[in-house]
Amino acid sequence: MELLCESNSMNDYLKESDVVDYSHPVIVQTRKELFYESLTDIEKVKIAFEYVRDQIHHSWDIQSTKVTCRASEVLIHREGICYAKSSLLAALLRAEKVPTGFCYQRLMIFDSPEKGYSLHAFNGVFLSSLNKWIRLDARGNKPGVQAEFSINEEILAFPVREYLDEIDYLTIYVEPNQQTIAVLENSKNALKMYQHDLPSFI
Repeated sequence: MELLCESNSMNDYLKESDVVDYSHPVIVQTRKELFYESLTDIEKVKIAFEYVRDQIHHSWDIQSTKVTCRASEVLIHREGICYAKSSLLAALLRAEKVPTGFCYQRLMIFDSPEKGYSLHAFNGVFLSSLNKWIRLDARGNKPGVQAEFSINEEILAFPVREYLDEIDYLTIYVEPNQQTIAVLENSKNALKMYQHDLPSFI
């Protein structure tokens, strides 16, 4: 498996945006609580990943109707679906000068093809000390889902089953997919959105 970068410029993977709003005071404060100067990039990435994975609830898992989009919103409300959680992880790491992008899989939304598919979002992170990109999925663990931090092998939340028409997109994108942001911005109920409105292709 060879990961592909949308941009050849690492600076593109450090940019702030409306969604990856790492200058927001709540993100600045959280960075102060999570990181200190002598940490290596590997240590920072592991801390940030485990924080977003474990301390920010996945909206579907807690059956919450609240929709969050911007990284700061996710942090304030401490919940979001995978699209939102990946924006928060990107914000925390980009603010620490760790290049971070967005990755996607096309997965069955529930337990059969007949129930439909959706894009699943997670992150690609560049470790300068190792000169390599790794992919991390901070969706949030639960029974049957066990994503972990690893620099040697991918331990993502979900396996991609090509025989079920699932797709592993190998590109690391600079910005979140606009379809995913649009659905967050235009939805009022996270549970209805999750069941019916998530995009199914890049």
